[in-house]
Amino acid sequence: MLKNIRGVGDLLRGKLEARFRLLTIIGRVVVPEYRFQWPFLDWFHDEEFGRFLDRFGVSHDCNDGRRWMLGQLLRLTARVPGDTAECGVYRGADSYRICAFNASLPDATRTHYMFDSFQGLSAPTAIDGTHWKQGDLASPLEVAQLALAEFHATVFLPGWIPQRFAEVADRSFAFVHVDVDIYEPTRDSIAFFYPRLNPGGIFLCDDYGFDSCPGATRAVDEFLRDKPEKALALSDGGGFFIKGCVTC
Repeated sequence: MLKNIRGVGDLLRGKLEARFRLLTIIGRVVVPEYRFQWPFLDWFHDEEFGRFLDRFGVSHDCNDGRRWMLGQLLRLTARVPGDTAECGVYRGADSYRICAFNASLPDATRTHYMFDSFQGLSAPTAIDGTHWKQGDLASPLEVAQLALAEFHATVFLPGWIPQRFAEVADRSFAFVHVDVDIYEPTRDSIAFFYPRLNPGGIFLCDDYGFDSCPGATRAVDEFLRDKPEKALALSDGGGFFIKGCVTC
């Protein structure tokens, strides 16, 4: 019986690989600069992660890899003291992941602070290229509030970055996620949160390494130029550093 089950599994895997190879052939013609990755990764089949993607309707928006890594990086901060923060909340999907992780910790004492204009992006500058325009990615505050209604240790701080940062100036942080796409708010976010990250804390910039977000990458690299930490670029986009971890 077990042998038969394995045989069926091998057959299905073979069919998937055949379809995938056909897709890569088509892809080389239609989008020759795109690089495919093998669809045989365990996290593709993680049920909890799949439910999260379905909850927010983001199963096919090409950001699965970054969202998976967000959860993995959070695990590194389980014993780091401090709260969590997000700059650029949008509809609350990534904040949901952060809040769920915070709630899973044995002491569950972290508060998650969220900063967003909820009016979309501020005006890009020449540093940011031409991909974004003012008002892109607007989503009402109420959408994020509803998405996170089951969590209680949350604080929404609507407004343009960095207007409300002073309200958490006395806090320290274990994890900070910045997803604001353009130079100036990324620069202001890393400048504020870097000195408030506890040793072992993680700063994750969702937009790092994207040619559609050159300003965000520049803001991080400029700030870290004279710091012992340097951003590590993730293969699916985004970059992070660990406070106190020296990198070249």
